[in-house]
Amino acid sequence: MKKMFTRFAVAFGAAVMLTSCYSYTSVVGTGAKGNSQTTKWNHYLIGGLAPVGVSDSKAMASGAEDYTVHTRQTFVNGLVSWITFGLYAPSTTTVTK
Repeated sequence: MKKMFTRFAVAFGAAVMLTSCYSYTSVVGTGAKGNSQTTKWNHYLIGGLAPVGVSDSKAMASGAEDYTVHTRQTFVNGLVSWITFGLYAPSTTTVTK
């Protein structure tokens, strides 16, 4: 019994330690000229495999030709994903004009 508990503890620790947050940035045109920001959540199911509601960065830019898109998994997004065991995995998109 003790050996099984130790294996479970090691597997659980590895699963927690090997997860990560991600972040990527896209520059459209020459990039953001100011610091006006619009932020929305993206909604995914099954660890991000099935998109349910993904924000449209072009619509978030409101017609601007030069803007920067930053998509990331914040701490709150990761916490929500962890609480739902990865069934619901949100991310956050911020558009800076």
